[in-house]
Amino acid sequence: MGLKGGDLRVMDALLVIVGPTAVGKTEVAVNLARRVKGEVISADSRQIYREMDIGTAKPSERIRKEIPHHLIDVVFPDEVFNAAEFGVRARSIIKRLQKERKLPILVGGSGLYIRAAVDGLFVGPGADWELRERLKEKARREGNESLYRDLKRIDPEAASRIHPNDQRRIIRALEVYELTGKKISSYQKECSARLSGVVMIGLERKRESLYRLINERVDRMIGQGLIEEVKSLLDKGYSEDLPSMQGLGYRQIIGYLKGDYSKEEAIRLIKRDTRRFARRQLNWFKKDDRIIWLNMEEYSSVGKVSCKILEILKKRLSKETVAQVFRPAII
Repeated sequence: MGLKGGDLRVMDALLVIVGPTAVGKTEVAVNLARRVKGEVISADSRQIYREMDIGTAKPSERIRKEIPHHLIDVVFPDEVFNAAEFGVRARSIIKRLQKERKLPILVGGSGLYIRAAVDGLFVGPGADWELRERLKEKARREGNESLYRDLKRIDPEAASRIHPNDQRRIIRALEVYELTGKKISSYQKECSARLSGVVMIGLERKRESLYRLINERVDRMIGQGLIEEVKSLLDKGYSEDLPSMQGLGYRQIIGYLKGDYSKEEAIRLIKRDTRRFARRQLNWFKKDDRIIWLNMEEYSSVGKVSCKILEILKKRLSKETVAQVFRPAII
């Protein structure tokens, strides 16, 4: 059942909060969890890594002690973790919380992680490393655009959902087609594991306001010790080529530490690339018509945003669910 159905049964209730980086998702989720019997499930593809705290903007230890947060610090930076595994773990937690009559609050900006948890995700055949290396070599010779053109030719639907510079996902889509003879978009359509009872909220701001918050967050990360965090990870032997170390903030600081450019340039690049990432996040989520969008600037505080979300939930949840999930002061 989506947003247009009837009341949601208590065992089906799931709140999802999405939006671009720095928009305020975590603050809203924590505020909501204080108002209902809820726990937060992080849908962030970088917060899964241990020892990577500052650059991934993890909630503070104090917040995590007050409000239970799940799927943070799951693996070490050199371990493999993907959206399919996230989906399995997230669904297990969602089901457990629902049985405990608690409201799961799935919050994050990683669109593929959200999709894996809510809609299910096609896992597909195992990796063919020889094939992947051939495709990477082609990209080195002819440019990443050549791989994207191949994907548009064999699977235009998948290509429309993948950024032309997202080499990893382009290669995976080409790999699936090469190994199975079937388009990855076809497999994804066949995945019928969509959860019911999902209420999806999207948070947004005016572009200039969001960009200002992004810039301020980057400055704050630098002040909190992001450079020292990256140095520590490198000193522990984590390779700069690891997917975890290629994340926003980390790869730019590595460039600075290697002497490729100045500290000021590294900070400028982090801000620029984060703004670009925020645009891609919005483009991804705007395609999902289940999401109810709230402009944070139309509310005077995080608490007001939470109150609006509670109003939406009350309209979607049964009286039984409201009585069991909402704290007495909120009913």
